[in-house]
Amino acid sequence: MEHTTNAVLAAADSLIDAFARHDREEYFAAFTEDATFIFHNLDRPLRNRAAYEAEWTLWETRDGFKVLSCQSTDRNLQMLGTVAVFTHAVETQLEFNGEPVTSQERETIVFEKQADGRWLAVHEHLSKES
Repeated sequence: MEHTTNAVLAAADSLIDAFARHDREEYFAAFTEDATFIFHNLDRPLRNRAAYEAEWTLWETRDGFKVLSCQSTDRNLQMLGTVAVFTHAVETQLEFNGEPVTSQERETIVFEKQADGRWLAVHEHLSKES
């Protein structure tokens, strides 16, 4: 079980690290194509990775969006067979049109073990921290 837990935590760390570096390619590769996303700053769920990628592109072009850093704390992992639920608090340094912004949020990322043994994210839910 410890090996599996370590594999999921490594997948989570890789996803978070790619996001923190604004490494779009590596970040989106951490999700399955049919992954779903719920973000507090959107008025609708995103039903697949392509929809999130399109939204990300819009943020970059319209809003000058750039991730500068991301810190993950208060981490918890629940193992449910071939599914894992990872929760954490995130402090993210962003930039919108050259202006720095800091956000404090809570995030749930659901991972699923793939046939090839990799753990990929199948759902992400981001909410504002009170």
